[in-house]
Amino acid sequence: MSRNTIRQKELSEEVQEELQETVEEKAEQTEAFIKTLFTVGDLSLNKILEYLPFGAFIAFLMLLYISNRHFAERTIRSIDKVSKEVKELGWDHKSLSAELMKMSTQTEIAKRVDSLGLKERVEPPIKIEVVEKKEDK
Repeated sequence: MSRNTIRQKELSEEVQEELQETVEEKAEQTEAFIKTLFTVGDLSLNKILEYLPFGAFIAFLMLLYISNRHFAERTIRSIDKVSKEVKELGWDHKSLSAELMKMSTQTEIAKRVDSLGLKERVEPPIKIEVVEKKEDK
């Protein structure tokens, strides 16, 4: 990789003088701007006071933007919290419904009622038929 040789060369006196002049001009312009800002003239303290309501409005908008951002982040956090709770409740529902399905099987019911003295019926049910007699007149 080649090295940067431009920085290693010394600048000529003419170039150094030109750079120094441009830096001094910039400094003078900045100083002149600051002086005119706080003196009576085109851009004076009165002008600054004239733009003060607009600056206050911008500051109000910035505060509104910041508070809106905080509100949105708080809402997102609460949505995440509620979604986690919904997932956990869904898991609980699934596990409880599976447990209920297991408990409602015929063998599980037979085991539970055995302690009460009830036994499972082995014979099929009997159909009872009612026969109506016809009365002769």
